[in-house]
Parts: sequence; C-alpha cells; structure tokens
Amino acid sequence: MTGFGKGIRRVEVALKWDPGPAGQPPSDLDLVAATFTADDAYGAPAYLVYFDSRSPDGTISLNRDSPDGKGFGWDEVMNLQLDRLDGRYARVVVGVVIQQGQGRTTFASVLNPAVRVSEGYTALSETGFASTPDAMAATVAEFVREGSGEWTFHAGVHGFNEDPATFTRVLGTKRRG
Repeated sequence: MTGFGKGIRRVEVALKWDPGPAGQPPSDLDLVAATFTADDAYGAPAYLVYFDSRSPDGTISLNRDSPDGKGFGWDEVMNLQLDRLDGRYARVVVGVVIQQGQGRTTFASVLNPAVRVSEGYTALSETGFASTPDAMAATVAEFVREGSGEWTFHAGVHGFNEDPATFTRVLGTKRRG
C-alpha cells in the first residue's frame, strides 16, 4: 500500500503476571490510561481510566482487573477505541502501576510481568519489564493523533519510581533524551 491507511483504530492492552509464592502478599499491578487534549498534550491528563472505571464516552474501558495475578492468561485487559475518541484528544498514554500496600514493590519483585498491545489479531508489541527492574510504575504505550487524524502507536517501556497517585500525574510528561 502506498500512503493509504486508517492508522491505529481499536487496540487492546493486556497485562499478566504470576501469583507470588505461597505465604507472600500478592502483587497487584494495574493498567491505567490517560488522555491528553491537543492544547495540553504533555500536561495534566484530561481524564484517567483505571480499575472500576471507564472513559466518560465509553471509548476506553478496563474489562478485566486482577488484584493478585491469578487470572487465566492475561490478568488485566483494557480496550481503547481510538477511532471513536473525540477530536479534541491528541494523545493517550497507557501505563502499569504496582500497588504499594506492602512496602516498596518493583517490577523485579513481581513474577513474570508482561504486557501486550494488539490491534485485532496483530500484536503491535509484547514485552516484559526487564528494562525497568527497579521501577514501581511504567508507561507501556503511547498513541498520538497525527495532523491527518490518524492515530500512531509508539511502543516502549519507560520506568517511573512513583507511587500510584503520583504516577497518574506524571505519566504523560515528555521523556528526556
């Protein structure tokens, strides 16, 4: 094809990890999505979607939420209907945050965490968190609306040493270097 495309339209972000050893407190990882308007694409999120919530217009929803990694296959699943997202939104960032109920927990202490981003049957990205072992949270996907109106996907796991509340305020900031 030459120059004709529809961009990224509808994606699924899925997260999994193995339950902790017997007698240890469970690891609780959560998917979170933040939307940003065109006039503040790297500022404060217009809204967040996380456990037990969805976007005001229903275009982003968390369909599965696990508190302990004991799901079958992918423990948490978030759907994003980018093609239906209002034109004022220019950017969506998806992250993973580890709940910090039992002291400082990092990706190195979670058993086999992995994330997959797919569009239909096509995996756009599938990776673990080996590059961010000491982080307590990470961004895992960025979707940007181009001038044509099409959405593009930017893969990459970028770690943060932030608790869940702070992470939701900084996950959309510009990355340095």
